[in-house]
Amino acid sequence: MIPLSVLDLAPIVEGSDAAQALRNSLDLARHAERLGYQRFWLAEHHGMPGIASAATAVVMAHIAGGTSTIRVGAGGIMLPNHSPLVVAEQFGTLASLYPDRIDLGLGRAPGSDQIVARALRRPFDAADTFQQDVAELMAYFAPPRPGQRVQAVPGTGLEVPIWILGSSLYGAQLAAQLGLPFAFASHFAPAMLLDAADVYRSQFRPSERLAQPYFMVGVNIVSADTDAEARYLFTSLQQAFVNLRNGRPSRLPPPVDADALQLSPMDQMALAQMLAYSIVGAPEVVRRGLEEVVGQTGADEVIVASQIFDHAARLRSYEIAIRAAADVELPYHPVDQSEAR
Repeated sequence: MIPLSVLDLAPIVEGSDAAQALRNSLDLARHAERLGYQRFWLAEHHGMPGIASAATAVVMAHIAGGTSTIRVGAGGIMLPNHSPLVVAEQFGTLASLYPDRIDLGLGRAPGSDQIVARALRRPFDAADTFQQDVAELMAYFAPPRPGQRVQAVPGTGLEVPIWILGSSLYGAQLAAQLGLPFAFASHFAPAMLLDAADVYRSQFRPSERLAQPYFMVGVNIVSADTDAEARYLFTSLQQAFVNLRNGRPSRLPPPVDADALQLSPMDQMALAQMLAYSIVGAPEVVRRGLEEVVGQTGADEVIVASQIFDHAARLRSYEIAIRAAADVELPYHPVDQSEAR
């Protein structure tokens, strides 16, 4: 079967708050662990009223402390917002508390606008030094070198698994050059997915961390017992994307009848592009959708985002997804998953 993981934004729904969102995230992580998901990743976004995972390392500690075996990671840390040393210390601490369970995914986008970037005290052009910052961060996790004056404590010598995240060819090229696993954000920016997969595999250089390419694809899955119910649940994500696109980020809205969605032609076009890698429907639809995604991309793993207003319905959607994945075969010889840790 194709391995599945969870990408959680700790969604804050209308009428609720961040505290409940974080409780729901832990409940989802425990549910995912019981179901056999590989990883539970959280994403860093700032200034977003509908996302409670801004302090990503802190939320990861909350999740890892409440689970036992599932890998917990950042999908990702937006490195332009942080000093590499501070990230190394944070993730060295997590790896010390929860050995062999922590992943560190690194993104180049700021995860915010210019105003928020200034509030974070990071220059908006910090992304220009991403490659150098990744190299610096990796060095902090390596064994100490003679005469090394700056060390991450905890962190030094822990070799925390690092992933490169991206939605363009840049991330694919960097992951290939460094010999790292690569995760593509096709759940909201799918345009370059297939090109990035080709670039990553064709340019990959084996490293001490990874002997062969390992490629993870992001997919939105909203599933329910019937197609109609799934389409109804999906309207929450559609509304949230339209609100964000129009400069009105919001808490995750409740679902509405699909016919009641008020979408302009531009909104419809944008949703079709941004959410192209979305699987919405009953179990058989999910199985066929996963087969298509894996067949197109040759993914070694799929990470599933499910922005669903009702928490019980979100739990059910993840249950349907992993059961559907049991019937989806990898199209290529599978990579040893331990190499991507």
